[in-house]
Amino acid sequence: MKKIGLIGGMSWESTTIYYQLLNRMARERLGGLHAADLLLRSFDFHDIERLQTAGDWDGLTQMMVDAARGLEASGAGCLLICTNTMHKMAAEVQAAVDIPLLHIGDAIASAVHDSGATRPLLLATRFAMEQDFYLGYLRERHGIHAVVPEELDRMEVHRVIYEELCQGKVIASSKQTYMQIIDKARSDADLPADSVIFGCTEIGLLITPDDFSFPAFDTTVLHAEAALTFAGY
Repeated sequence: MKKIGLIGGMSWESTTIYYQLLNRMARERLGGLHAADLLLRSFDFHDIERLQTAGDWDGLTQMMVDAARGLEASGAGCLLICTNTMHKMAAEVQAAVDIPLLHIGDAIASAVHDSGATRPLLLATRFAMEQDFYLGYLRERHGIHAVVPEELDRMEVHRVIYEELCQGKVIASSKQTYMQIIDKARSDADLPADSVIFGCTEIGLLITPDDFSFPAFDTTVLHAEAALTFAGY
């Protein structure tokens, strides 16, 4: 089995979920006292968020590349970027190391295709909803044409992620807001969504697939499952 290298801390709230999921799933697959063999590089998200807001994606890319190289040097056999948004620099990270980076978009695409969904709604940070690195990856690599909420709803989805979920705040009224945004997208007259992607690794703290009668994809869970399968668990 391969060591799994995690680039986390973006935020640590969801990195904690990755750690729990990977170990719990490893035990379920192998039994007994088994756990996942992990290496973790965890960032101070305060520094990451400041660079995101400033648009310093080159600086962020160098941080991700350095983290990936460090994990590879420490013996990781594969890598996970434990956040959807920072897959913006996935290609650069992969080019910097010889071990595979397991792209979160591939795990999502597999689940979307298996479900039969064709037009998922993407809930994510504004960076992922408004730039093309994420939507374009799903579209060009996997033929998935995801849709996003209207602008004011995108702003609210983003605000909840950074001001609440990344700070460990799970607020009932925000769950209701997310549900309303999803319902609005589902009833859109022109481009109705038939499913929803939790395109930020913290969103599963607020809503779960069990909240819906249609396909809902928790990217954190899907990414962890794909990593364990790849690593040989």
